[in-house]
Amino acid sequence: MPSGAITDQSFLAYPIPSSMPSSSEFSSSLRKMDGFGEVCLLGDGFDPTGIVRIREDEYDSRSGSDNIDGAVSGDDQDANDEQPPKRKKYHRHTPHQIQELEIFFKECPHPDDKQRSELSRRLGLETKQVKFWFQNRRTQMKAQIERHENAILKQENDKLRAENSVMKDAISNPTCNTCGGPSIPVHLSFEEHQLRIENARLRDELHRLYAVTNKFLGWPVLPFNHGSSPSSDSCLELSVGRNGIGNLNTISDSMGLNLGNELFSAGPVMPISKPEIGMLSNDIPLERTIYVDLALAAMNELVKMAQMDDPLWIRTRDDSGKETLNLHEYSRTFPSSAGMKHSNWTTEATRDTTMVIINSLALVETLMDANRWAEMFPCLIARATTVDVISSGMGGTRNGALQLMHAELRVLSPLVPARTFKFLRFCKQHADGLWAVVDVSIGEGSNSNSFFSCRRLPSGCVVQDMPNGFSKVTWVEHTEYDETVIHQLYRQLISSGSGFGSQRWLATLQRQCDCLAILMSSTIPTEDPAGISPCGRRSLLKLSQRMVDNFCSGVCSSTLHKWDKLVVGNISEDVKVMARKSINEPGEPPGIVLSAATSVWMPVTQQRLFAFLQDECLRSEWDILSNSRPMLEMLRISKGQGPDNRVSLLRANPMNADESTMFILQETWTDISGSLVVYAPVDTSSVNLVMRGGDSAYVSLLPSGFAILPNGLSNYACTNNDRNASIKSSVNSGHGGGCLLTVAFQILVNNLPTAKLTVESVETVNNLISCTIQKIKTALQVS
Repeated sequence: MPSGAITDQSFLAYPIPSSMPSSSEFSSSLRKMDGFGEVCLLGDGFDPTGIVRIREDEYDSRSGSDNIDGAVSGDDQDANDEQPPKRKKYHRHTPHQIQELEIFFKECPHPDDKQRSELSRRLGLETKQVKFWFQNRRTQMKAQIERHENAILKQENDKLRAENSVMKDAISNPTCNTCGGPSIPVHLSFEEHQLRIENARLRDELHRLYAVTNKFLGWPVLPFNHGSSPSSDSCLELSVGRNGIGNLNTISDSMGLNLGNELFSAGPVMPISKPEIGMLSNDIPLERTIYVDLALAAMNELVKMAQMDDPLWIRTRDDSGKETLNLHEYSRTFPSSAGMKHSNWTTEATRDTTMVIINSLALVETLMDANRWAEMFPCLIARATTVDVISSGMGGTRNGALQLMHAELRVLSPLVPARTFKFLRFCKQHADGLWAVVDVSIGEGSNSNSFFSCRRLPSGCVVQDMPNGFSKVTWVEHTEYDETVIHQLYRQLISSGSGFGSQRWLATLQRQCDCLAILMSSTIPTEDPAGISPCGRRSLLKLSQRMVDNFCSGVCSSTLHKWDKLVVGNISEDVKVMARKSINEPGEPPGIVLSAATSVWMPVTQQRLFAFLQDECLRSEWDILSNSRPMLEMLRISKGQGPDNRVSLLRANPMNADESTMFILQETWTDISGSLVVYAPVDTSSVNLVMRGGDSAYVSLLPSGFAILPNGLSNYACTNNDRNASIKSSVNSGHGGGCLLTVAFQILVNNLPTAKLTVESVETVNNLISCTIQKIKTALQVS
C-alpha cells in the first residue's frame, strides 16, 4: 500500500459508503472544496483530522446553522476501538442564535478569539461552533458575490458577441459612406492593417490626453494640424506616455538651462528631469503626471524670464527699477505659452529685484509653508492653503518639492475683487545657495465667476545667497485677468502691476524681513521705550498684527472671513457695506459689527497724504471721534527702517484728572508699493495686560483706517469733464498725478447678536466715511 494511504477508518466521524471513489477522484474533490474549511490533500504528512473538519464544515455549510452534538472524544474512541462507529447527532441553531450571529457578522465578519468566546457564552454555543458558522457564512457570501459577477460578465459577453456579429456583417457587406451603395473591398496586408489599428489607438489616446490637459490647465490645448511638427516648447511636452511618464530624455534636453547670467554664477546648474520630483512610478495617476510636466515647464520658463533682459523686459522710466514684459517678444520666445492666452483678458507682467535680510533656505521654507507664506505677506494674501503635497522634496530638503495650493490675493480696496488661484508650487535648487520657486495656475482659471476670472502664468522668484547674509531676490509676476470685473478707477493701476505686481511682493517681503530682524535683535532701537519688557513688546506687536488682519478682511471680503454684503438704496455703489454677527468670538465684542469701506482719488502724493494721516498732532483735523482734542503718543515700537514703520499707543489729552480716556492702538507703514494707517480703540485694562506680556488673543478690537496706493488713475480721471481741471491742477502743482485712498470703518451697532440691523445704522457709518473724506480734503486744501 502506498505511503499516505488511509489504513484505518475508525477516525472518521461517519461511516464510509461502499461506493468509495478512487484516490485520484477523492483528491480532486478535496481540491474543489477549497474555502469550506481547512483542506488537507492526501499524501505524505497527511493529517486525518482534516477530514473531520471538512465534513463538519460541509454539514455546517448546508444550512448555515447545523451543528454537531455529542462528539466522541479521542480517549473514548481508543477505549471502544472494537465497537462499531456511532453516528453523530446534528441540530440547527435557534432563530435567535442565527439572528444574533447575522447581526454580528454585518459588523465584523472576522471576529477574533475574544469576540468568538463572548458570542459562544452569550448564545450558549461552543467556540468551535461559532468559528465554523462564521467560516461558512463568509464562504456563502463569497459564492453569492461570484454568482452575481458571473451574471454581469455573461451579460457583457452576450453584448460583445452581438456587437461582434454586427461588425462581421458590416465587414462582409461593406458600403460606401458617400453614396450608400456597396463598396469594392481593397485587400490590405497584415502589416498595414496592424498599422491602422495602432494609428487609431494612438489618435484616441492623444485626444484623451488633450481632454485631460484642458481640464487641469484651465485653458484650451488644441491638437496640431497634420503635417506640422511641434516645437521643443510645444504643449505636447505636457502630455504623458503609455506607461505613465512621457519621454524623460526629450523633456530633460528641452529644459536644459543655459545659465550664463551673473545671477546664476554661483555654480554649475543641473538640468531638470522628472525623476528629481519625488519617487514617481509608472502607475502614478494621470493628473499627477500632468502636474509634474506642467511644473517642469513652468520652472524652465521662470528661469529664462529671470535671466533674460532686453528686449524681453522693458525698464520703466521712473526710478523704481520695475520692468514690464514685452508681450511681442514673449510670444516669440515662448510660443506655446503665448498661444494659450485668453484673447479677451488683460495681461499684467512685471519683474523686480531687491536685497532682503534673509537667507535663501529660510525664504524657501517660508514660501513652501502656506501659513508662513500668508504671514509673510499679510496685506497681500487673504487666505492660503495647501491642497495636496505631490512631492515633499529630496534628501530632507525642499529641492524638488511640488504641491498643489489654493490662495486668495487682494488689493486693499472694495472696488477690486479678490483674485482666487488654484496653482502648483514647485521648488528647485539650481546650485549651492541658488533656489527658484515657481507658481502656475491650473483648474478653473476660465470660470465666469469674478473670483476665478484670472490665471497665473509661470510666476515666482529666484533667490541667491549673498556673502553679507542678505539674499538677492528676483521676482517675476505674470498674470492675465478679466478687466471688466475691476472698477475703472483701478484698471490702469492693476494693469501696470502696482496692485499685484512684483514690486508690491518685494516691498512687502523687504518690510517684513526688516521687522523680523528687529524683533530678533538683542539691541532695542533708540526710539523704543526702555520700560517695556521683551514679552510686552511681542504681545503688543501680536495684537497689532491681528488688528491689521481684521482691517484688511473688512475692506476685502474673502472665504476666510464671512461678511454679509448689504445693499441700501440711498448708499453709493462705490461704498461697500457689510455686516457680521459676532457670537463668542475671541478678540471681538459680541453683537452686530458693521463694516463700510470706499475708495476715492486724491490729488496729492502718497507721501504727503500718509504724513498727514499718521501724525498724531494733526489727528483732530480728520478724526471725528477725537472731539477735536490733540493726541499724545505714549509708546512707540519700531517695525522697520525709518520712523514711519511703527506701532504706537496714543491717548487723548484728558480734560481733567478724573477723566478716564481710551487708548488708541495704531500701526503705520509705508514703502514704494503703498502706505497703511490702521487704528483701534483699546481700554486701559487691556493695555496694561498686554504691556505685562499677557495673552492678547482675547482683547476686543474693531479696527478702522486708511490704505493708500500711489500713482492714481489720472488717465481715467482726465476722461471725465468734472475731474479734468482738478487733475491738471494736481499735475502742474507737482502732485505727480495723485493717489488712491481707501477709507474703512468697523463699528459695533448693537450689543445683541440677535438684533436686527437698521437702515439708520448703515446711514450713520456712511455719513462717517463721507465726513472723514471731506475733512481730509479740507485739511489738505484740495477739492
